[in-house]
Amino acid sequence: MSPASDYWSEMGSNYQQLSAALSSGGCGDYQSTVLLDGANGVGAPAAVKLDEVCGNSLSLTVINDGTTGELNKDCGADYIKSNQRAPPNYNFPANQRCCSFDGDADRIVYFFTDESNVFHLLDGDKIAVLIAEVIMDYLQEAKLDLNVGVVQTAYANGAATKVLNERNIPVACTSTGVKHLHHRAKDFEIGVYFEANGHGTVIFNDKATAAITAAKDAESTADPIDLGPAAQLWRYMNLSNQAVGDACADLCLVEIALRKKKWTVQDWDRQCSFLPNRLLKVKVCDRRVITTTNAERQVTAPESLQPAIDSLVAEYDEGRSFVRPSGTEDVVRVYAEATTQVQADHLADCVACAVYDHANGSGGRPEEPAPLGAKRVKT
Repeated sequence: MSPASDYWSEMGSNYQQLSAALSSGGCGDYQSTVLLDGANGVGAPAAVKLDEVCGNSLSLTVINDGTTGELNKDCGADYIKSNQRAPPNYNFPANQRCCSFDGDADRIVYFFTDESNVFHLLDGDKIAVLIAEVIMDYLQEAKLDLNVGVVQTAYANGAATKVLNERNIPVACTSTGVKHLHHRAKDFEIGVYFEANGHGTVIFNDKATAAITAAKDAESTADPIDLGPAAQLWRYMNLSNQAVGDACADLCLVEIALRKKKWTVQDWDRQCSFLPNRLLKVKVCDRRVITTTNAERQVTAPESLQPAIDSLVAEYDEGRSFVRPSGTEDVVRVYAEATTQVQADHLADCVACAVYDHANGSGGRPEEPAPLGAKRVKT
């Protein structure tokens, strides 16, 4: 078989056998139907192939499949993440589990619109939490002692970090960029990393691979449906494309995780309520005046800027903000989050003014936001 044939054959076999094993005890409220936005890119025909090789275990309906429409125009993972809305060219049924690839199919995000027409995004942060939890479940069931860690960037929502800490899953933070996340993930025996935009994967080192394989062999049975936890984890490991972000492989990891948890997409969404956030940018004369440390979460120069940011953040309940220079243009990117969208927007605007004042901003100064009142914290 060709490498492509091997890829689809292995993915289909692992997915179907895992689905059969997990379904033998019932799937709860989980349904295998997924509506997939292919971004009019190369991932659309790949999704059709994925639906074929997974058989009755997965039912994908592909829209924005490239037959009409432009690549990534008003569709795709980046559009959905950036605009916090579903593609406008399709009437999405309420509470239908949907996902979206980006144009070259190395990113995936999930979403749904509820019965009140409120949009819900399940991005890379929520994908990482879900997958890490399921791997931890499998390790406990198989009685395997392997360390699992999740690697994030400063852009990860603080609520996701909090949930992982509460569930005793180690979290590491590194600089923005998949190359940094992948490298840091290798420090764990099983490393899970996803950027918020949905680009990521799971990697297993040699020790983890050998331990899982040995445990699988020890419990092996002739019945493909009667898979023990180690055999299931072995197949789950082999669903992951450990070399690169792969939206098809990541979709399989998510769907198996939901099937194992017996969750709907609404159940998944309820596990972690993300803090509202805002991203913006400030023009400066020279981005090189800004230097950062601690995985880009703290400013070291200009020296006066970080104390100004800290003072602002302290005024907001669960407030967090950081700034980092662009790698390509003379702008500084500002991220802020807080307990409400109003507070997150206000904090971002205040930090933008601080950046302009302390880092030699250019052009017009950002508008100073009106005071929120004597207390900015949630009451």
